[in-house]
Amino acid sequence: MFRMFKQRVRDMGTLSALCLGAERHANAEGRREPGAEHFWLAALDLPDGTARRVFERVGAEPSAFRHAIAHQYGDAPRIIGIDPSSLDSIGDEVSPSPSGLKLYEVAASGQALMEGLAAGRKEHRPLLGAHVIAVIAGIEQGIAARSLHRMGVDLDSLGAAAKAEISTGCAQ
Repeated sequence: MFRMFKQRVRDMGTLSALCLGAERHANAEGRREPGAEHFWLAALDLPDGTARRVFERVGAEPSAFRHAIAHQYGDAPRIIGIDPSSLDSIGDEVSPSPSGLKLYEVAASGQALMEGLAAGRKEHRPLLGAHVIAVIAGIEQGIAARSLHRMGVDLDSLGAAAKAEISTGCAQ
């Protein structure tokens, strides 16, 4: 029982690192609410290294994901028929959300990710970066999915690689 309690405390630390990292990545891109793509970037920053190894399992370069995300944000206005240069004067700088003043807010894709992580936590294994990737691989719409498609990464293959990495990472 004590071992299970210790694992929960470690998982809370991992979840905290994910949330703070996702917020930092979102703010760096001028976004207030982190989406699944920001949690993905935060998972790549985790010390367990499993998110990076998932990318390697499918033959993708982890550092290319950030570029693919930036490209998706750049393409978004064009997709809906807006000239991106007309938006240049609109963008005010976004500051981090003041801590302690409100509940942690995430974009819809970030909410789907958090719900997926919670649903998958029935097992008593450590929470790993690969768990984040496994959940995101199941989200077929949004910036993260389009970024992966742009990189030529198949979501089903990515999900299988994440599950394999979870099995390896939890066995260590």
